[in-house]
Amino acid sequence: MNQRFRITRSMQPDTSDSEISLEECQVYFSSKADFTYQTVLTMKGEESTMSIEGDFFMWKHGEALIPFRHYMGDLYVAVSHQEIVPLMIEIATDLRADIVEG
Repeated sequence: MNQRFRITRSMQPDTSDSEISLEECQVYFSSKADFTYQTVLTMKGEESTMSIEGDFFMWKHGEALIPFRHYMGDLYVAVSHQEIVPLMIEIATDLRADIVEG
């Protein structure tokens, strides 16, 4: 099972700018060549396909696409590959945010 993490500013002492806005994420991730934005995440299983609507910044890692989901002022990512950890730390640092499990 993958560990899920949240990139958030909710733990910052100055709460006036605590949310990470969708617009801020769109600008940030558009400067990254290996990220694309999409509004539907489709997951295919052996017997079914499920689609989830939302704001997803998809990181291309080899053949895999790893979703970073923007939801209610935070970014969520599941660590399915060890390479996600340093990337997640870089993103949190760039966005002046913290990483929490859950």
